[in-house]
Amino acid sequence: MSTIAIKHGSLTLTTIPETFASSILNSEEVGFILKQWKENPMRIPLISKVTINICVGGATDRLDKAVKLLEQLTGQKPSIRKARKTIREFGISRKQPIAAVVTLRGQKALEFLRKALYAVNNTLKMNSFDEYGNVSFGIKEHLLLPGVRYDPDIGIFGMDVAVTVERPGFRVLRRRVKKALSIPRRHRVRKEESMLLFEILFGVRIAK
Repeated sequence: MSTIAIKHGSLTLTTIPETFASSILNSEEVGFILKQWKENPMRIPLISKVTINICVGGATDRLDKAVKLLEQLTGQKPSIRKARKTIREFGISRKQPIAAVVTLRGQKALEFLRKALYAVNNTLKMNSFDEYGNVSFGIKEHLLLPGVRYDPDIGIFGMDVAVTVERPGFRVLRRRVKKALSIPRRHRVRKEESMLLFEILFGVRIAK
């Protein structure tokens, strides 16, 4: 039975295990986190979105190929990001298109994230997790994704994957009506919780 549920476009746990052998956390820490999740479902973290970014820098001739590749991999039309400032040593001018970006939610996020984790041998480093539980990692070549073949018309691209992890109710920061000014620190996801979530959901191994 799958441990992953999709709720309002976010990925979360269907059930909380009684125990879990973590690759990085001690049993006391795991027990404390699982107890919190069981006692209060609003504390169970959600994967709200997965963002994939391919940056070509000053090589704007490759941007069209990056857009085409991302659309093939995700089934969504990428948006174009422009440079915020001029960086002469990299041949980048302010407002120059430098990257293609796609944001995935729900089933598409789940499918791509599984492939992306496969491309990194289902292993993430501790420093891939920030203090609020968000995760960022790189894929050296898109050919490492399962089921992808080399296309000479596109070439080979690396990409960055960013996973946003939140607790339920975090949308009050983004809504237009009665928007909250801030979220209490206690309602933000801790790094340790996010690591445990990825271990349970995807069988990821966390390396130091």
